[in-house]
Amino acid sequence: MKLIVFRLCFVYPLANEVCYETIGCFSDKPPWSGIPGRQLFGLPASPEKMNISFSLFTKETGNLSQKILYNEISSLQNYSFSPLRKTRFVIHGYTSTGKYGWVVELCLLLVDVEDINCFVVDWEDGAKCTYFIAGSNIRVLGAVIAKFIITMMKIYRYCPSNVHLIGHSLGAHTAGEAGRRLQYVRKKSPGIGRISGLDPAAIGFEGFPKMVRLDPSDAGFVDIIHSNGARFPLGLGMFNATGDMDFYPNGGKFMVGCNDLFLLLEIGSVGNCHHSRSYEYYKYSILYPSGFLAYPCKSYKSFQAGNCFPCPTKRCPVMGHYADQSHDKLKKSNQNYYLNTGYKEPFTSWRYNISVKLNGMKNVKGEIYIVFHNKNGDMKEYPIMRGSLKQEQIYSKLTDVEINPENASRIEFVWHKQFFTFFWAQLGAEKVNLTRGQDGRETSFCGHGTVKYEVPQMLTSC
Repeated sequence: MKLIVFRLCFVYPLANEVCYETIGCFSDKPPWSGIPGRQLFGLPASPEKMNISFSLFTKETGNLSQKILYNEISSLQNYSFSPLRKTRFVIHGYTSTGKYGWVVELCLLLVDVEDINCFVVDWEDGAKCTYFIAGSNIRVLGAVIAKFIITMMKIYRYCPSNVHLIGHSLGAHTAGEAGRRLQYVRKKSPGIGRISGLDPAAIGFEGFPKMVRLDPSDAGFVDIIHSNGARFPLGLGMFNATGDMDFYPNGGKFMVGCNDLFLLLEIGSVGNCHHSRSYEYYKYSILYPSGFLAYPCKSYKSFQAGNCFPCPTKRCPVMGHYADQSHDKLKKSNQNYYLNTGYKEPFTSWRYNISVKLNGMKNVKGEIYIVFHNKNGDMKEYPIMRGSLKQEQIYSKLTDVEINPENASRIEFVWHKQFFTFFWAQLGAEKVNLTRGQDGRETSFCGHGTVKYEVPQMLTSC
């Protein structure tokens, strides 16, 4: 078990307000503190004690970065920042760091695929306190980020609509605080263009006023990935919708491929695989956008039942980095979207309705599968039907496949016999139809003859 050591954090037991140069004053009056569920939230520490810094990654910096301290942002023109590029900020959450790990990996990936300015925000010294002190500290962190963007506006006449904040857990609400502050800079100036909330922290935020948490008004477009929205202590993230588009992979509570339902590291320190999946999904969505297609639906139960298959005429959005490409087309706020993911990296999945028309003996007890192979030598076997199998009968199943059938190197039919089935029995797939969830397009494959149990039958385009 990993041990988290909390830093001694500065608190103000008798104060009602603290003020910091350039970013203003902070009160502990409601709704910030003093209300049920937020009694343990207090006044935030100073930027100095949090040791806030920004690491800039661009095409010019390569795998390295240029570090800018919170009080050096006025010297931005001395760095490789370009006002001609879009700018993305990546903000870590509780007990984490901006010096290494997923935040740095994400910036490096973004800079590799886009010509942008990417800043990793490090507030490690303010994040490794108790949860409630860290939750209070994000107010100052959000103010510092807002000040940074205002400096960009002053020096370069930079438009904040070109800014995208990506925050995980407490980092998501930090992005919301920065976005809220940018709304009031100038009446004619647009606010932040986009905020991506990666499993926003629930404790002290879910169900509380918009002022203290991320909400759709904090940016021109707010997209959310919910990956651990179960009740505490099993869940650390928000479950309720809090963006323009809210995505619920695997139902939004527990993620497939995670073995730990709950991991308590220390008193006040929590973390788990499910909570972290949100930023892993986001990272891989940059490389494999089609593998994170999400369906508008009333609930995950309805999605699982196939009631929202295939996508509607206006198409489905993709969860993650390219979610904003569908926002203007869908023209609908506060919509929930559902999808299933793969069990392991890169977590991609494609939803298909697979139907199989059988050929062979009239009545056989067994199980039928469709198998997909990829060019890397991987294969995945998906069950379609189990029980009494009849010749000329068509069996269908809505299936989430981890190998995209469009890129499959080989597709096969295979069956397994059950007890008391004659060992000489043979079955075959006369025809297999794959209906794509993206648009309902159907592709047909045919088998030739029949095969014995556990002998793969090659399928070819009809």
